[in-house]
Amino acid sequence: MPRTSEKTRRHILDCAYELFYRKGFGRVGVDEIAASSGVTKRTLYYHFESKDELLATVLNLHHELALARIRKYQDRYSGDAANIVGLLFAELAKWSKKPGWTGAGFTRLVMELADLPGHPARAVARRHKAAVERWYTELLERAGVSSPGERAREIALLAEGTTALILIHGDRSYAETAARAAKRLVQK
Repeated sequence: MPRTSEKTRRHILDCAYELFYRKGFGRVGVDEIAASSGVTKRTLYYHFESKDELLATVLNLHHELALARIRKYQDRYSGDAANIVGLLFAELAKWSKKPGWTGAGFTRLVMELADLPGHPARAVARRHKAAVERWYTELLERAGVSSPGERAREIALLAEGTTALILIHGDRSYAETAARAAKRLVQK
């Protein structure tokens, strides 16, 4: 049964995401994406003008999916601020145990594109990280933390650093260390 145009587009996006996440943007070619998707290069270019546009579209989709996951599990993040940040870093440690984990895809891709400040994928990544930071702010506001925006910014720094150090050292105890530091930050 032939795919519809929208199903084909989505399949290309899903295959491209897997390849970009696993290998990085620079190490994946359009030929490989087309082959993985089971389409011709012509079909791929029918749906996406360029590899850059494909990456930006992939990130937009996964930005929306990540925010939907956050909203789905939002109720778990309740109680006092220490419990909230403890759970955030416990989830980060749990996530890092998944087979094939390679850190935060948005961060990795932006680092790969560091010399291309106008790349459309960088704008998507900025929007995603800002949305996560706003979510941290909302959680901390509900928990009654003073200066929740500033604390959220600090927790975002801790989360990014923790992810990088777990990836570099393969040591998940960085999440516990970051959780202790975050708990000190949110004390009233």
